[in-house]
Order: sequence, then C-alpha cells, then structure tokens
Amino acid sequence: MRPVGVALIDDHPLVRAGLVALLEEAGGIAVVGEASDGGDALALIERTRPDVLLMDLSMPGTGGIEATGIVRREHPELAVVILTSSHTGDDLRAALAAGATGYVVKDAEPAEIAAAVQAAARGHRPIDPRVTHALLPEAGTASARPGDADEPQPIRGREAEVLTLLARGLANKQIAHELGIAERTVKVHVGSIFRRLGVGDRVSAALWARENGY
Repeated sequence: MRPVGVALIDDHPLVRAGLVALLEEAGGIAVVGEASDGGDALALIERTRPDVLLMDLSMPGTGGIEATGIVRREHPELAVVILTSSHTGDDLRAALAAGATGYVVKDAEPAEIAAAVQAAARGHRPIDPRVTHALLPEAGTASARPGDADEPQPIRGREAEVLTLLARGLANKQIAHELGIAERTVKVHVGSIFRRLGVGDRVSAALWARENGY
C-alpha cells in the first residue's frame, strides 16, 4: 500500500525535523516536502502532491488560517490538518471555518499525531477532543442535567445518516450523492438537525456529532 504523503508547513526548523522523524517512524507515512511560511503552501502542493498538508497555526507572514483558506479554495480535495499549540475554541472554529480537515494540538502523543494524519487521508476529520469541549456547551449541559428541557433531541434514521456525513465535512451536495437523495432534502434534514441539537451552524453540529459517537 502506498504511504500517505504529507507536506509540513511550520516556521520552526526543529519542529519540522521532529515531525519528520515522528511521522516516518510511525510507518505508512512519507514526508514529501516542507515549508516555513503559509504563503509557500500552493507552491509546495504543486511540487510535492501530498495527500495531507500538516499546517502550523501561528507563523510569520501568512498564518495557518489564511493559508488553509487559500489551499482549500484551490485544492478542495486536499486534507489540511492544523497542528498547533493553541487549545482555544476560537482558533478551532476559525480553522474549521477556513476549511481545515482536522485540528491537533502539538502536545498530543506522537501516535495521536500520526493517527490524525492517517485519519485525514481516509476522509475523516481528526479533532483533538481537549479542544472540542470549548464549543459544545449543549452537549455538556445534556450530560450534566439529564431531562433538562434544553437537552438535544435524539437524532435517528435518515437524519442520523446526514449528521454522520456532515461530521465528516461533506457538503450538502456530497451528502445527497452519498445517500441517493435530493440536495433540497438534505437541506431540510440539516435544518431539522440544527433545531434538535440547539445549534446554529455546521461546525457546532459536526463537533456535537463527534462527541456523541456519530
């Protein structure tokens, strides 16, 4: 099986060297290129054709959020995983809004970082659970006060299928194709899911789904 090709963007050479050793030691991963500035992302992608772009969040010049947006507009098929020291919900939300596939904190175990890369290459959305709780007051409230009137309603049947695909980062058109239903039907289900969960956007719904096993 061909190894997962990973390109690294981080402004610290020592961090990049450590990541190269970590990822290649894990097996099944090959680091195909490196850069120190998010502004070099597109050139790096054209040169190396990676499966996953592992991107630092805070860098001089073009930072990870801006670079992720640029990359995802030009290469929507490419998985971009943010690897950062930030544990804040605001940074996670900004990264996902820019199109990031995943979000991993640098103090994670080496095996967790490698697993996140492999998961992103398979089309999943690896997000560090230590950060997601900052965006999930609804889920936390539900578990703390069972029976509360604000507890999210159960998601079952077709809506559960839609939520599972939404949590993987698929757009409505892609979900419709996967399930063999009309895109307008998907929109109806997504609206219903938002109401049941008490959330107002896809990021919050996706994070709730991940926290609750969808």
